Amino acid sequence: MTYCLGIKVKEGLVALADTRITSGSETTTAKKISIHHNGRKNLFLMTSGLRSIRDKAVTYFEEVLETDTEFSKMYQIVNAFGAQLRRVAAEDKQALGESGLYFNLYAIVGGKLEGDTEHKLYMLYPEGNWIEIGEATPFAIIGNSGYGKPILNRVLTYQSSLQFALKTGFLSFDSTRVSANDVGYPIDVVIYREDTGIMVERRYTEEHTNHIGEAWGGKLKRIIHEIPDDWMNELMEAGEEEGEDFSQMQMQQQQ
Repeated sequence: MTYCLGIKVKEGLVALADTRITSGSETTTAKKISIHHNGRKNLFLMTSGLRSIRDKAVTYFEEVLETDTEFSKMYQIVNAFGAQLRRVAAEDKQALGESGLYFNLYAIVGGKLEGDTEHKLYMLYPEGNWIEIGEATPFAIIGNSGYGKPILNRVLTYQSSLQFALKTGFLSFDSTRVSANDVGYPIDVVIYREDTGIMVERRYTEEHTNHIGEAWGGKLKRIIHEIPDDWMNELMEAGEEEGEDFSQMQMQQQQ
């Protein structure tokens, strides 16, 4: 499985991808995010799905970028990748299906080109169609989304700072990592700053961030203890009373 997260806030974009590849009982590491250049502008692309589909679609996509430098808006870039994804589907989908494999590549693409009024974030489906990620729900996850989504839903907004978005994104990954064996380190992180137009990439291992995960777990335990108990007092007291009644009944039966 995979954990790839794209976040769009007012200050810019955050992209985070794990690197674990699981095939049967074997576990390897592979890069799932890539930065591509179109003229002076950068964009990132993350994928989740069969590795063979990903590598072929990205190779075709890079060839398009090399030969066509007329893209001025991000949606044109997304359409171009979607077209290459459909091209790969036409070539390989039937053969994969006959082998019992699904054509299941999902992608997240983000960046900003000359014609865009703001930075953009998109999620693509295996059919090549896409949706744009907006202010209402400013993030998209592909891969294992169940464990990391709650914290994003609770605290992340479009007005969040880029630093807060990155921190929340990491905690979302960490929540997934501790609950799913098929998601793990190292993680690749990309940020795009709207004020400078610069896109930067870094890789983090467990040694870099393990103390953050431990601090997060410790704070969660303390917060749970601090949450008011008044709503459950009646239930807990009833449980104690019923337990005492049950104990007295057992003693009477033994006598």
